[in-house]
Amino acid sequence: MSGITISRGVRSNLLALQNIASQRETIQGRLASGKKINSALDNPTNFFTSAALNARANDLGSLLDSMSNGIKTLEAADNGLKSITRTVESLQSSIRQARQDKSFKSEAYKIDGAAIGSVTTKNLSFSGGAIGTTPVDVALNSVGASPEPLLTASGNFINLDVSGGQFYTFDVAAESGPSVFVSLNSLTADTNTDGAVDLAEAIVHTNDRLTSLGSDVRARDSLTQPGRMEFYIASGTHTGPTSSITISNMTAMGGSPSPIANMGFGGGASANGSSGGGTGGAKSVEQLVSDINGNSSLRNKVRATNDNGRLRIENLSTSSMTLAGIGGDGEIDGTAGTGAVGGNDIRADLIRQFNDLRQQLDRTAEDASFNGINLLRGDALGITFNETGSSSLTIQSKGGKPINSTNLGIDAQAVSAADADSSLDAILGKLSTALGSLRSQSSSFGSNLSMVQNRQDFTKATMNTLRGGADNLVLADQNEEGANLLALNTRAQLATSALSFASQGDQQVLQFLR
Repeated sequence: MSGITISRGVRSNLLALQNIASQRETIQGRLASGKKINSALDNPTNFFTSAALNARANDLGSLLDSMSNGIKTLEAADNGLKSITRTVESLQSSIRQARQDKSFKSEAYKIDGAAIGSVTTKNLSFSGGAIGTTPVDVALNSVGASPEPLLTASGNFINLDVSGGQFYTFDVAAESGPSVFVSLNSLTADTNTDGAVDLAEAIVHTNDRLTSLGSDVRARDSLTQPGRMEFYIASGTHTGPTSSITISNMTAMGGSPSPIANMGFGGGASANGSSGGGTGGAKSVEQLVSDINGNSSLRNKVRATNDNGRLRIENLSTSSMTLAGIGGDGEIDGTAGTGAVGGNDIRADLIRQFNDLRQQLDRTAEDASFNGINLLRGDALGITFNETGSSSLTIQSKGGKPINSTNLGIDAQAVSAADADSSLDAILGKLSTALGSLRSQSSSFGSNLSMVQNRQDFTKATMNTLRGGADNLVLADQNEEGANLLALNTRAQLATSALSFASQGDQQVLQFLR
């Protein structure tokens, strides 16, 4: 009430208590909120500066989510690249296995020289396999004048058992040529040191004798019946319809069976026999091996070898090959019959495995996505690093092209790709290039990942700096404010006591009036 007057001491103490109460209220608010500035009224400069720093920190915090998603997208792409790289390495392994495999199938055929003859041209035809549908012919005989007509009738060989002591003397003559007397009785040289005089040495001895006396006849191991001495005209001077070789004056020098039974003259009725000539003859196995391997249309597609007097045909392909010119008895005779040589199944299976792995490569690339973004599919990933958008990074595969088998140059292969080693080498070259591209792309993504991770760490550190600076401007020191509150409480107690003392003066006046 305005009419009431209090002493100056009481008034002074009351004002002190009110001031202490106000300060205590402020300090309690700071302790409760943890801030020394709770509004612009407390300190406008610090309040708004702190708010700006916190706002920027919050903006950067929202960018961290984008960076985290970007890192995961890059990790998904890297996982895909690692899997694709392992797949390409498996593709290399399949092709290398195919390259090393040599299990080509083959068949051995006997040459029927008598059926082939020399009157008409007869061929062995190759088709299928790596050759294709157009047949490639190889002549089985020569027709017409020949420097070495092969006489294949039954009367142009002698069966010799030299190791058993069955030796002969005989006369050999070609038409219009000299008659040459040959004796094997004195043959004792063991030139190949195998412990016995054999057919090869008997042939050398016979040819030395024929050559020294000017005969055009020569001896050799029979092409159609190996193990027998066979005779042929070695020059072109004795050709024509009546060309012949005569073997006469056969005499056995010991042992059995009798020489007549082993001359091959079809019954042995006479010691003299002739083999009709003709103007050409069937080729030997060695000649056919040379012709087949030297044929440019068959090179690296077919391989021929002499297999103990038989012609062995090897199919250097993954698909079956057909031979035309095979008789019903399975011998090569130039007729219309056919035979087959199978393909290399192991190489074919490895090419099929290659194509299956190639499909898995593409499927892996399609599945390497995160949050709808697939860098291996050619998608672009954009990451912003600051609140203004002035610092950003766009991540994409090189050239923006999807990483798949087509763009890596890995094409699906026909089984016939394994027919030639050169084709497999070309595939290996493409796979090596694809691996180089994958490693380069992986390195690029790795660099991008490192960049984003570094920027993420930098952003976190910047946010901590901004928030620390903002807190320094507005946060209260709890220890200091607690000490202040304790001091104010003490002062309040002292002010209360002082007020009590001040009021005692008025009470003394009251006692005096009483």
